[in-house]
Amino acid sequence: MDIFEDYIRQGEPGKTEKANIWKTAIGLQQVDGLKPSEYLIANARQNIEGDITIEEVKQRIDSYYKQHPPQTNEDRTEEADKVSARIAEILSEKTFTFSPAEYIAIHRRLFQGIYQFAGKLRDYNITKQEWVLNGETVVYGSAESLKATLEYDFEQEKKFNYKGLSQQEIIEHIAHLISYLWQIHIFGEGNTRTTAVFLIKYLRTFGYKVNNDLFAEHSWYFRNALVRANYKNYTKNIHATNKFLLRFLENLLLGKTHVLKNREMHIQLIDPVNDLVNDPVISTLKRNIVNHLKQNPSANYNELADKTGYSTATIKRHIQELKKAGILERIGSDKTGSWKIIEN
Repeated sequence: MDIFEDYIRQGEPGKTEKANIWKTAIGLQQVDGLKPSEYLIANARQNIEGDITIEEVKQRIDSYYKQHPPQTNEDRTEEADKVSARIAEILSEKTFTFSPAEYIAIHRRLFQGIYQFAGKLRDYNITKQEWVLNGETVVYGSAESLKATLEYDFEQEKKFNYKGLSQQEIIEHIAHLISYLWQIHIFGEGNTRTTAVFLIKYLRTFGYKVNNDLFAEHSWYFRNALVRANYKNYTKNIHATNKFLLRFLENLLLGKTHVLKNREMHIQLIDPVNDLVNDPVISTLKRNIVNHLKQNPSANYNELADKTGYSTATIKRHIQELKKAGILERIGSDKTGSWKIIEN
């Protein structure tokens, strides 16, 4: 990300726009704990410089993974690279239609060749254990009514009249819209990234200059905010709330400075470090990683792999999960920085 920040600080219009788009495309991979490769970063940089087109970036990535296929099922770097390039391509385009077909087409373009069901509505019901819900799941749309529900939400939005609304009222309505759209969860996987790209494109039609930094740096917060907007359990006095989604959108569109902390959305407002130590469900590996980083905050992935006996790919995945949970924070660059353990 430091590379993209350098281009943004330089302020050259063409390069700044491209750098913002790439920063967003890569940041959105954090929704699923994915991190693109240095090879993708290098090609993104050439695109920003104007040396190659995004189409050429995509072709290079495709060719690279034909020659260097992932060695394990856990390694999802190929998905991160390909989807990042495809998001950058879509966000670079000035075209958009507010329709279910556009929404579905975005999913197909992002995940074609990655998921067999790219661009297809799921035909089965789903549940997903959510960290922010302490392992509970949102009630997602029924497979039997996905198409009808999606079309209904789009029709209602087309009928809605924004005339006379304040900026705050507009944002509150958009929060409801995007919350409903995400809750349907019409795809087997990739719903949040698809919804984020669709939202950015839709907001542009309102004239908003979207602060892409929020999607680049807080994509996991965005997803957790959507989860909390769609979860209720009255037996435990938990109500669905758009409060956290509104914080994100107000920062995104109004330039407000709400502090966005994932742990504040947890239904139990847990202390992440104590939870890590005491919860038997959390893996021993995660506890070992945190213990090693307490002793050596500057330890890199290879050192942690040597200490724990796991592969670097596995270490990276677990560290990403610890970051999502608000337990670890990276201070400084990947090469010279260190890890900070977040404690209340």
